[in-house]
Amino acid sequence: MKQPGTRHKARRRAVDLLFEAEAKKVSPAQLVAERREYVRTDESVGTIHDYTAKVIEGLAGDQDQIDAVIASHLREWTLERLPAVDRAIMRLATWELFNSFDVDPIVVVDEAVELAKELSTDDSPAFVNGVLAKIAELAPQVRAAAAAEPRQAPGESAE
Repeated sequence: MKQPGTRHKARRRAVDLLFEAEAKKVSPAQLVAERREYVRTDESVGTIHDYTAKVIEGLAGDQDQIDAVIASHLREWTLERLPAVDRAIMRLATWELFNSFDVDPIVVVDEAVELAKELSTDDSPAFVNGVLAKIAELAPQVRAAAAAEPRQAPGESAE
């Protein structure tokens, strides 16, 4: 059996943190910051991989838009009715589809399906695959638009 790679482990940790943050009704970015502080005194907490932090921080800024995209691709479901772990997986994957330029969209969807197999219900992998496959069709346009936007220097304001 193939061993999971570092990115897979980072994604899994991100899903765990997203799930926990939702259950506790706290910001996922706040949870990452707390964990990074805890690990300094208690190594049993485990370090937060840089990719996990990047995804969580990215989601923190884009969650409303990410949720709107996911909700618009659900049929006969609402985002709130989905199992919390499925929401976390789809939020992570949708953010990656739109923002991780170094990861092929097919890989993002495959990873999300694997996470659903590991963490969710028997029906979840197929459901997650169906929703994300539709969202993945948007990824090239979203990525191209993001790449075309001028980057601001720190401290600059948009005018």
